[in-house]
Amino acid sequence: MVHSMVKWIDKVAVVTGASAGIGASIVDALLQKGVIVVGIARRIELIEERAKNLIMKQKLYAVKADLNKEEDILNALKWIEDNVGPFHILINNAGTTSMGGLLDTSTENMKKVLDLNILALSIITRETVKMMKTHKINGHIIHINSNLGHQVLTHALNIYPASKFAVTALTETLRQELNSLGLKIKITSLSPGLVATELTSLKKDLPPEAKAMYETMDALQPQDIANGVIYVLSTPEHVQIHELTICPW
Repeated sequence: MVHSMVKWIDKVAVVTGASAGIGASIVDALLQKGVIVVGIARRIELIEERAKNLIMKQKLYAVKADLNKEEDILNALKWIEDNVGPFHILINNAGTTSMGGLLDTSTENMKKVLDLNILALSIITRETVKMMKTHKINGHIIHINSNLGHQVLTHALNIYPASKFAVTALTETLRQELNSLGLKIKITSLSPGLVATELTSLKKDLPPEAKAMYETMDALQPQDIANGVIYVLSTPEHVQIHELTICPW
């Protein structure tokens, strides 16, 4: 199998949650391959700072949006299409978690996780497929999932595994729907194990159950996930990687 990112040079990619961690590493990896990148985040000053250090020909745009608000999502996508152009790649990386068990987690925290991890992902994916269909783009959508979207390993993250199980189901549902419509748009779920990011930093004030889990697990680095994204994107047109799991062992 021949792997190449040449087909994506000067094409536009959108990365959500692009200000830090996995998202920032994916942005860097795409830029290195000649892809034009638009990062969506609330903390766009971090993306703008990254843009100051680009080498010649690299293009990075920052768009501010709260992905928990549908209006923000729609406005961001319209701005991208109008000012940067139709995009060929969508990386649904934005996500959040909530510590504690189901029995002691507030409804507000549950809603935050479900709204971002499921609804925001679904809305931006829906609008992206509409755009790709309109412009006849054979694009690629990648959901940054989790190994907890396939197996529940702890109760200390309450509703988070359920949200990622939903991403697994949404990936397969979309794959079937794209096939039924005859659209040549790829969809991939990329499921990492524990990744060392702001969300999983052991410096945070974690519940004992979560801290014990993290201390016994090896952690991936954000660049490991970015490498997985590049691998998936570099596969030939006829190859569909539906699920890719990345583990630190």
